[in-house]
Amino acid sequence: MSDRSLVQVAFYAALIAALGLLPPIAIPFLGGVPITAQSLGVMLAGIMLGPVRGALAVLLFLFLVALGAPLLAGGRGGLAVFASPSVGFLIGWPVGAFVAGLIMQKTRQLNVLIAAVIAAVVGGIGVIYGFGIPGLVAMTDLTFDKAAMGTAVYLPGDFVKVIIAAVVAQTVARGLPQALLSRA
Repeated sequence: MSDRSLVQVAFYAALIAALGLLPPIAIPFLGGVPITAQSLGVMLAGIMLGPVRGALAVLLFLFLVALGAPLLAGGRGGLAVFASPSVGFLIGWPVGAFVAGLIMQKTRQLNVLIAAVIAAVVGGIGVIYGFGIPGLVAMTDLTFDKAAMGTAVYLPGDFVKVIIAAVVAQTVARGLPQALLSRA
C-alpha cells in the first residue's frame, strides 16, 4: 500500500473518530444502543475510498477502540464495547464500508449522487443492520422481531446520513474528482 493510501485510510479513521465527538442519543429499550454520527463516516469511507481502503479505515478505527482509545460516541472504548449490545453494528461497519465501496466501483456508469445513495443505503444501512440486529439479539433478551422493530427508530437519521454522504461524494467528484478513489 502506498504512503498516500495509508494517509487516506488514516484520515477516514480520524473522520469516524471526529464524528464520535457529536453526542450520542441512547435508546433505552434497545439496551442503550446509541444513535451516533459515526456511521456517516463509515458510509463516506466506503464511498470515497473504495472497498479495500474503506474497510481498512474502519478496521483501523476499531483497532484503536479495542486498544482502549475512547473514540466511540460518548467516549467509549476498550474491549468491553465488543461485548455490548452495539457489537453487531461495530462488526458490520467494516463490511458495510467494503460493500459501499464495491457498489461505487460497480456503478461507475451511474451519476455519482445516485451511485452514492445506493452504496450508502445498501452498505451503510442494509449491511450494518444485517450484522447489528443479530448482534443485538445475541447480547440482549430481545427477540429478532423486537430488535428489528426497535432499530427502525434509527432509520430516519440513517437516511439523512445517506443524503449527506451522497452530496459530499457528488461535491467532491465535481471539485476534486481524483479524491473519489472508489471511481479511480
